[in-house]
Amino acid sequence: MAEDVAQLFVDARRRLAGVPREALGEVAEPGRIRAVLGARPRIVRVGDAWRVGILLVDDGAVYETGEVLRAADPGRRGYAAESARQRAELRAMALRGGFAEGETVHIGWRRLDLEAVAAGRADGPLAWVGDRVTIRWTSTGGRMPLSSYLSERIDLLLNPPAGA
Repeated sequence: MAEDVAQLFVDARRRLAGVPREALGEVAEPGRIRAVLGARPRIVRVGDAWRVGILLVDDGAVYETGEVLRAADPGRRGYAAESARQRAELRAMALRGGFAEGETVHIGWRRLDLEAVAAGRADGPLAWVGDRVTIRWTSTGGRMPLSSYLSERIDLLLNPPAGA
């Protein structure tokens, strides 16, 4: 195994230094007493990270993305689909948790075990192919070298296309 997985992310963090981060959140259920008093679940801030495609990179870890939402008032309640109602409730939970209106929040993310990947095992979208770490960036897509993926995604963050 020739490629140094940890070094790929050290280099990525260095390049991302001036790029804004996005919030990482988790659902917090109210305690029994607060629930009796009418408190509802909320999404609370547990950190922040750079979003690099399907990866979230913070100062000490790398995560696989889960759901991405923006904190918002749920607005009207007449939804045609149950999934739309559920998404609106998640947006409202983020607002109740202290996120600013319109702020991007990631929930349901999962920490990747980079030590396991460095040792030759796969974790989430990362796996070895030959002597290179690769990433599967869609569930049905092929793999591409992680180094190329990080380079392309960070280039897009540093130099977004016009209108983005």
